Amino acid sequence: MSARKSKVFVITGPSGVGKGSLIARLRKEVPEIELSVSATTRSPRQGESNGVEYHFLSPEDFERRVEAGEFLEHARYSNNRYGTLRSEVERRLVEGHPVVLEIELQGARQIRTTMPGAVQVFIAPPELASLRRRLESRGTDEPSAIEARLKVAEEELAAQGEFPHQVVNDDLDTAAAELETIVRSKLSDS
Repeated sequence: MSARKSKVFVITGPSGVGKGSLIARLRKEVPEIELSVSATTRSPRQGESNGVEYHFLSPEDFERRVEAGEFLEHARYSNNRYGTLRSEVERRLVEGHPVVLEIELQGARQIRTTMPGAVQVFIAPPELASLRRRLESRGTDEPSAIEARLKVAEEELAAQGEFPHQVVNDDLDTAAAELETIVRSKLSDS
């Protein structure tokens, strides 16, 4: 396996900032990159399927896997647990594919330790008010959950300086092009 193909890209930022949309665009432009499907204890939203959007696990199964060392990273967010299964990433790397992880700040920090060569990118909103609008327009969360996410977002935004790469998602096309430039640059560096 070439080093070029073994890159791991960590995409993080506040909930509702557009990480998923940017990654979808990235995967269209850089088709060799594969998305690692995260595990979560939250319930599936309408239209979500196990193994596609997430691996939906019971809290007990999640904890058993944590204790068994099956996660590269794991975190608690909005009263649920999220994590990246080691097997999800390792399988893709062995197959020679670069991998993208869409994870929360806590997990991104853990990846710095477990995979120090991973490329870390922070996605930020142009301002907190735009993040509020995005969360409200999704229609997937109750007002109290949106407020909780915004409180966490403020803390996460304070950490963006920890990341060597930062993309402000003010315009989806511009942000997608910036993310693609970062990824292509890092793939060609290897």
